[in-house]
Amino acid sequence: MKYDLIIVGGGLAGLALAVALRRSRLKVAVVEARMPVEPVGWDARIYAVSPGNVRFLDAIGIWRHLDRARCQPVRKMSVFGDRGGRLDFSAYDCGVGELAWIVESAPLQRELWETARRQGNVDLLCPAEPALLDIGAGEAVLELADRRSLSARLVVAADGADSWTRAAAGIDVDSLPYDQMGVVANFRTGQPHRATAWQWFRADGVLAWLPLPGDLVSMVWSTPTAHAQELLALAPAEFCERVAAAGNYRLGGLEPVTPPAGFPLRLMRAPNTVAPRLALIGDAAHTIHPLSGHGINLGFQDARSLAEVLAACPQHVDCGDLQWLRRHERARREEVVALQSVTHGLQRLFGAPQAQNAPLRALRNFGMNLFDRLPVIKDALARYAMG
Repeated sequence: MKYDLIIVGGGLAGLALAVALRRSRLKVAVVEARMPVEPVGWDARIYAVSPGNVRFLDAIGIWRHLDRARCQPVRKMSVFGDRGGRLDFSAYDCGVGELAWIVESAPLQRELWETARRQGNVDLLCPAEPALLDIGAGEAVLELADRRSLSARLVVAADGADSWTRAAAGIDVDSLPYDQMGVVANFRTGQPHRATAWQWFRADGVLAWLPLPGDLVSMVWSTPTAHAQELLALAPAEFCERVAAAGNYRLGGLEPVTPPAGFPLRLMRAPNTVAPRLALIGDAAHTIHPLSGHGINLGFQDARSLAEVLAACPQHVDCGDLQWLRRHERARREEVVALQSVTHGLQRLFGAPQAQNAPLRALRNFGMNLFDRLPVIKDALARYAMG
């Protein structure tokens, strides 16, 4: 089967790319092992989607079809240091409707999947697993585990941080494990969250509470692996008490809505995100510490950028040509490097063992308070983060 473009990975970034190419002349295949399914109840995988990416999702026809009763705007955000430091952000002060939208992963993936399925230029190959990748001068050939053979001018790796496609193409990455895990869970709160997100920089990691519709919140606790394993082993009532206490009972008592889950954290950079007949997007191209909440936002912007580059490719130009693909790489380099550097620096500033000495703790919390008193700079940063 011949295509212009093969996307390996039917997650959020890969499907967003396929949908964003709906008006292009390109014939697209998406290779995915499992169809997305709706979770029972609330999904523990929650994303803070920036307003810029809400506009992108709306432009490709996705946002308007999401159940708004399951999406929650963030109007305010309070960030606390570990020794009196505090930063407050307000959508009103920034002159916008919301700082972000909190969205469940599974319904968003399902809507992207169904939209791609209806597109005339997209074939969803599922279940399908890649087995062999051969990148030649004139085309790339992908052989699937069931012996089907696909060829295309370009292959896009959108298959996650442990990308099979990236490894099969022989692309090495720089990876730095944090010896931390992200522990996630959803709770019912005793007090209203008032569309506010909270984040605490603590001696045992970074704790974030993100508002969900009604009286629900989602938690992400980025914490050392040993502490994460201790949290995951707690009984539900004890786990709720531990999380509520860590957040200073800001929302009163907590009741469990989803069981906790954990995943390892690492910083990962690919020195190059394009190669002849190959492009990397989303977590296959870069991972970032979750304290900034920008992982999926970077993935969506990768999809938007690559879709624009491919849609603008003249018919006489090979869309898998390295020189053409470098337009996408150049467009994405600055934002990815900036956000990775900032979040990695914050993680080191607050999370490394040497960061617990008293003078440094006092200095960084003083810096937070000083920054909070500079509204022009603070609002400029917030607007950059919102896209």
